[in-house]
Amino acid sequence: MPFMTSIASNGLTATIDSRGAQLMSLTRDGGECLWQGDERWWPRRAPVLFPIVGSLRGDRASSSQGEVSLERHGLARNREFELVSSDDGSARFRLCSDARTRETYPYDFRLELSYSLADGVLTQAFDVTNTGDVPLPFVLGGHPAFNVPQPQGNDGFDSYRLEFSRAWTYATPRIDPSSGLLDFEDRLPLLDGSDTLRLTHRTFDVDTLVFQDVPERFVRLVGDGGHGVEVSFEGFDYLGVWSAAGDAPFVALEPWTGCATAMDEDDVFEHKRGMTLLSPGQTFERSFRVRPF
Repeated sequence: MPFMTSIASNGLTATIDSRGAQLMSLTRDGGECLWQGDERWWPRRAPVLFPIVGSLRGDRASSSQGEVSLERHGLARNREFELVSSDDGSARFRLCSDARTRETYPYDFRLELSYSLADGVLTQAFDVTNTGDVPLPFVLGGHPAFNVPQPQGNDGFDSYRLEFSRAWTYATPRIDPSSGLLDFEDRLPLLDGSDTLRLTHRTFDVDTLVFQDVPERFVRLVGDGGHGVEVSFEGFDYLGVWSAAGDAPFVALEPWTGCATAMDEDDVFEHKRGMTLLSPGQTFERSFRVRPF
């Protein structure tokens, strides 16, 4: 049965669900920073994405070990994780491959998720270990969505902006509405020598904004009232920024090691953008940090 684990430190409290090892709450001095889920827009809160981000073409791909058949964002978000350890300020969860996972993803792995709080920062860490005898192909990512407005803020959605560490120029690949695949040949300009992108609900008419090589792997979501969250994601080459259609009151900031299948790719799993090929017995480590302010 799924169960909740809570950790706390210096005014921050986080609660994690064993189902999917999903962050369910992140409060700062009692104010809820994390989107709490609503069927009208999106019922999830911060799912773990593994071994894909986004979609495969037709939810299928070939691989060296046979067919990979995965729904959007992979298998981890719907599986029960084992609680390995926990104390007041940290918790660690584990998911291992089994007969059920191998039916759709024919590889052996161990995925461990850890959450820790210190100095007003939540760190979410991923450890992927190849427990098989062939290279392990995968992409992983986080998908935390944050309330807009943030606690203590009365500012509306249109008062929020993304702030980057420096000025840069970027155009996002569009998402083909019929297939859900990325089109890197059709781009929407977002930034032109600027460190700031103002947000409105209409910003997300194109679905997810897919950023690549974000400067210093850092972004802030902040309102005119000065409240928000910042995310540092060293080692993640992509950042998804998304809000649901219908004027949803949240923005998701999603560090990814790879991205959804693109229209210019074939359907070989190992060929996907950002794919990691992990040698047998090796462990791949990544983490990102969230600081509410």
